[in-house]
Amino acid sequence: MARFNYVELPVAEIGPARAFYEQAFGWALADFGPTYAATLTGDTDLGLQADAAEATKAPLPVIDVPDLEAALAAVAAAGGRIVRPIFAFPGGRRFHFLDPAGNELAVVTADP
Repeated sequence: MARFNYVELPVAEIGPARAFYEQAFGWALADFGPTYAATLTGDTDLGLQADAAEATKAPLPVIDVPDLEAALAAVAAAGGRIVRPIFAFPGGRRFHFLDPAGNELAVVTADP
């Protein structure tokens, strides 16, 4: 079953953004390199992306699915526009698409 499991926020600098979320909400964020940090609760997690070349323009909702290739085909068949084909990252694989209203979302499958 598909479900939202992640929201990635574009940030200018990782340090101040990380400090804000840790202080404001008491969240612990793990570092994934010098420009990325994320919560690891296993529920709906938050990622902070400070790499301008990788960051989206707006918050990026991420949908977890059991079969990434099937989800890609279904998104395309339903009229979604694939803007970033399937790629690997630490922990899994994902792709990005635009829905008919122009919102960018990602679909992910975690590594086993």
